[in-house]
Amino acid sequence: MAEIKNYTINFGPQHPAAHGVLRLVLELDGEVVVRADPHIGLLHRATEKLAETRTWIQSVPYMDRLDYVSMMCNEHAYCMAIERLVGLEVPLRAQYIRVMMDEVTRILNHLLNIGTHALDIGAMAMVLYTFREREDLLDVYEAISGARMHAAYYRPGGVYRDLPDRMPQYEVNRFKSAEDVRQLNEARQGSLLDFLDDFTHRFPGYLDEYESLLTDNRIWKQRTVGVGVLSPERALQLGCTGPMLRGSGVEWDLRKKQPYEVYDRMTFDIPVGVNGDCYDRYLVRMEEMRQSNRIVQQCIAWLRANPGPVIVDNHKVAPPSRERMKANMEELIHHFKLFTEGMHVPPGEVYAAIEHPKGEFGVWAVSDGANKPYRLKLRSPGFPHLAAVNEMASGHMIADVTAIIGTIDLVLGDTDR
Repeated sequence: MAEIKNYTINFGPQHPAAHGVLRLVLELDGEVVVRADPHIGLLHRATEKLAETRTWIQSVPYMDRLDYVSMMCNEHAYCMAIERLVGLEVPLRAQYIRVMMDEVTRILNHLLNIGTHALDIGAMAMVLYTFREREDLLDVYEAISGARMHAAYYRPGGVYRDLPDRMPQYEVNRFKSAEDVRQLNEARQGSLLDFLDDFTHRFPGYLDEYESLLTDNRIWKQRTVGVGVLSPERALQLGCTGPMLRGSGVEWDLRKKQPYEVYDRMTFDIPVGVNGDCYDRYLVRMEEMRQSNRIVQQCIAWLRANPGPVIVDNHKVAPPSRERMKANMEELIHHFKLFTEGMHVPPGEVYAAIEHPKGEFGVWAVSDGANKPYRLKLRSPGFPHLAAVNEMASGHMIADVTAIIGTIDLVLGDTDR
């Protein structure tokens, strides 16, 4: 009788569950995965090399495009690296705005992940609910920065501008009736902080809706419990961070262990899993959204009570205000010099990391004293997680590979940077 050999198939890059242009070469024994070999390089952004030919400030928008689901968080780590090289002290109000927007971004990221993860596995309704809430938070992005996704809002030394006093309003059109518009604009009559405060009071109820749809759903549990198990030891050895590490029971969160900005003033908990499977990682992300909601509420309360500057008053780093430019020729020269030549960063090297929604996102920056980075190296959370796919997928069925890719929350922009 002829020996039956394993066969090899391509999973992606044109696969609806591949979360970008990911190619997995799967070696199969029937329907069972024997080996999973991830291939990247189909979306090479060359961000690190491009940064060497751009001024320090010009590279901020490139950070948005790395992980295009967690835009401001990428900017945050990059700006922190520059601030440490220059020795800048960020105004307290700007630190609170950054923390608040980081947590808004974390909620945006997890909403997309949980909605599309459920969609990949076959739960169609979930993504409609999560995108409903994402719409409100993307409106916040738009109000604060002018863009719904690639914000370019953080700056070395603070943020681009203070929070707006009013929210954009919906208008009646052929898609929305007068009554629909009235309901949509009900929470938009005040400032951005008023709108965000209203959202944070509504959001726990929405999370309860998600829980009722998925958490005890028999099919969801059959597809995720015991799938893609990573022990705490292996998660650490493979370089996992964020929900991938906390899902395995390791209580590691840079916001608590190596606090930056004003996270040491915030009250929140670190959720951890028990079994390290896809289901635990789902539960961790659900609870993280509740904790992010708490942090946003604390930031709103502080920002309402404490006005102040949102960027450093150093014209070698930040532009002067328009009023000062119009009144003083020297300020106008500072403005033109900053936007044509950029800032000169003192020689040195630094590593700055934040607790990104997907894990530890770090920026290693080297300066030779010029107005451009000498070298930039990005530590993206998705890269080591993708490297763990072989270990998580081996012994599972082909259909489980979809659940595993969904649970690592992969975005190829930052993996294949």
